[in-house]
Amino acid sequence: MKTSRWVLLSWVVLIVLLIVVELAEITHLFTLPVESALGDPLVFVLALVFTTVVALVGAIFIGIYISARILSPSGFTPFEEEMLRMRTDLRDVKAAVEEMRQATAEMSDPPAKGGP
Repeated sequence: MKTSRWVLLSWVVLIVLLIVVELAEITHLFTLPVESALGDPLVFVLALVFTTVVALVGAIFIGIYISARILSPSGFTPFEEEMLRMRTDLRDVKAAVEEMRQATAEMSDPPAKGGP
């Protein structure tokens, strides 16, 4: 399954945006003082809920990605291998039946009698 360019581009943009936000956080570009968070508990609770929801969504996506990579088949499944073996066996049986059919047809044909 090949990913489209739009999906790849959107992931690259998202990752770059997250890196920019992280760098802005590290450099204290938009950091709020602790007093404002403690002064308004509702904002603090909403920030915790938002962070938790974003972390859960990220964890779900990472889990889906890892499980898809682990469970993706690298070859034929055992069922498919068995079907291929059965196909080979069936082809051998058909060849053997055709040989037997030709042998019985040759045996049952009466010998040609000489002409006048």
